[in-house]
Amino acid sequence: MHQDPQRPRPDDQPYRREAYVPPHIPGPPGPPAPPRPPRRRARSRRALWTSATVAFALVLGGGGFAAWKLDWFSGNGSAVSFGKTPPPAGAEGEKQSPGRDPASPPAPTGDPDVRLETGPRAEFKQTAELDDGTIIAKTRLKGAKSGFEGDVWVWTPKEYDDPKYAKSAFPVLIALPGGNGFPDNYWADRSLGLQKAVSEGVRDGTSLPFVLIMPVLNPDAKYYYDGSDIPGRPKMGTWIAEDVPDFTRANFRTYKSRDGWAFMGSSSGAFVGMKQVLQHPDKFKAVIASGGEIVPDSPFWKGHQAEMDANNPEKLAQKLIDAGGPEVYINFQIGTKETGKQRMTQFRQKYAKGPVKMTIRDIQNGEHNGWHYVRGMKEGSLEWISKVLKGPKPADG
Repeated sequence: MHQDPQRPRPDDQPYRREAYVPPHIPGPPGPPAPPRPPRRRARSRRALWTSATVAFALVLGGGGFAAWKLDWFSGNGSAVSFGKTPPPAGAEGEKQSPGRDPASPPAPTGDPDVRLETGPRAEFKQTAELDDGTIIAKTRLKGAKSGFEGDVWVWTPKEYDDPKYAKSAFPVLIALPGGNGFPDNYWADRSLGLQKAVSEGVRDGTSLPFVLIMPVLNPDAKYYYDGSDIPGRPKMGTWIAEDVPDFTRANFRTYKSRDGWAFMGSSSGAFVGMKQVLQHPDKFKAVIASGGEIVPDSPFWKGHQAEMDANNPEKLAQKLIDAGGPEVYINFQIGTKETGKQRMTQFRQKYAKGPVKMTIRDIQNGEHNGWHYVRGMKEGSLEWISKVLKGPKPADG
């Protein structure tokens, strides 16, 4: 079982394991570059040999050159737009997904819950392309409410660009990584297969076509902040609960109600997703929490007991039960080869009542890593969360 490297945290606090972060696996190379135009004059043989020698040395010793070459062929780093009118003919630098409707997005009709993009639009750069032509892209977000600035990755399914869904909103799944979740979010790595799992689920009728939003989880690579506003620290609770959804509404067609908003996460990201749903049931409806903790354990809570209690899922669940709602849905995932099921079971036995709905999914032979959690989602958790959220409606539906 993959274990976390040790992180600085108090002696009396448990270490939180993180899902395995795979090395970056670049996508398949794009089409070859167009042929060069004819040169005005022939180069000398000596010049040709010199150029070839320099190029060969760069390939052998220049890792940066090799990385640049891969990005150049794959399209990574190029500008991307989502649900946006394509640039005029001849315009350069902006990539459109297949099937893009050239018309401006029409006003929504029928469902008053639909909200079109509010703007301002972010600038996205491609980080990966999937086999079906869909794009994972990244942007930099300065949170207006938290003051924190960090990277956010996004992905939309092919249905988002289908003209028959141009008037519809799409459900949002905010995907949170395990471990420190900084400076990257490993769910944006195509090798884990999260985006592919959603696409295959849509094809098979077992998943809604989710828009995936993948923000960084913490402000540094040393400590956990529990997705909370810890006094004197970066406001990561506001970042996740306010700034990331505001950014999503600015750039994508979403639902106004909580029926189109949910989390999924692994390890520490599972804790944060569950905590956010219980803390903000008016904004978020459901979570898939894989291999996560139950109680806050950031080292920065010392001396702030009241604030820690306000971010403790046990106390938040009881508060929601006492209030009588609204209903929230928690789906735990746990591998049969990892520890942690006992605490999930105890939490369910105590708090799965009234408006708090809970299930636990066992992933057979599953370990504490993202690949196995995606397998669990394909085996049933995506279908589970799709049944409690709202999906897009085609124009003729």
